[in-house]
Amino acid sequence: MPRFALTLAYEGTGFCGWQRQLPHEDAVTGAPRLLAADPIEGSATVSENPSEIEEDRPRVELRTVQGVVERAVRGVVREPVSVMGASRTDAGVHARGQVAAFTCSDTGGRTGGWPADRGTVPLMRAINSRLPEDVLVLDARIVDADFDPIFGAERKAYSYTIWNAPMRSLWERRTALHIYDALDVDAMHAAAQRLVGEHDFAGFAAAGHGRKTTVRTVFSCSVRVINEEHRTHHNLHAEHGGPQTSLNHAAAGTRIVIDICGSGFLWNMVRIIGGTLVEVGRGRMDAARIDEALRSGDRRLAGPTLPPHGLCLEWIRYPSL
Repeated sequence: MPRFALTLAYEGTGFCGWQRQLPHEDAVTGAPRLLAADPIEGSATVSENPSEIEEDRPRVELRTVQGVVERAVRGVVREPVSVMGASRTDAGVHARGQVAAFTCSDTGGRTGGWPADRGTVPLMRAINSRLPEDVLVLDARIVDADFDPIFGAERKAYSYTIWNAPMRSLWERRTALHIYDALDVDAMHAAAQRLVGEHDFAGFAAAGHGRKTTVRTVFSCSVRVINEEHRTHHNLHAEHGGPQTSLNHAAAGTRIVIDICGSGFLWNMVRIIGGTLVEVGRGRMDAARIDEALRSGDRRLAGPTLPPHGLCLEWIRYPSL
């Protein structure tokens, strides 16, 4: 039975995160909702009354990347496989290099499965033909039968993108956080170096992270400027003889990216680190607070948790890939 590893990219805006999940309570009333379905098949019967299950109600599942990819893979291999992802990205978080794996039979034809000798390029193309426009398989390869995308990862890299300008960016609203206040990028970068190394990151994790240990290793953390002037249609129109508009000066801005690579990350760790560095960049927090948060494990000493839409899983490295 061949095992395949997929490298995936997706825009997280329209997803409730990576992990396949079913609703547990009513979105309006908060009342419990019972689930009666096989979650493997991506559906569940829900009941407004916790004492009964309505078998004839429509089955629903929250839209997740795992759920979408599993349905596409099953449609290709024609058997009930389970797709395991390396990182359970939250709702709204994007990815350029998520890794997922599945195992199927080696038969093919009418019996289902995907023989290894059929090739991974046709497999990738077949899966992509069944995926929506906000998910894409970038690579597919055969891996060892015991390949584990979660525990086999050596290091991961995330980025957090900020649009720093007086006016918000229309075109980057889904992938970058708009911050009006001018940020001191040099101060942010210098503060980021305090996070490099092996530390107890309990002060940079959300409550209920569920991990036995909060010790992680950050291999690198940097803050950089991608581009200075962001030219809009108004700027280009004026350059080619069109009328100058009063919007030109407000459209200029800076794209700032926080890059971090580590052995692994706790729940919301990157977004809390981002919020801490932003507070340093605003001049509201002294960089020495980072040392205090690392030493004490006190979440209150770190900065706020930034929204999810600026976060992107860039890549995951394995010794065997």
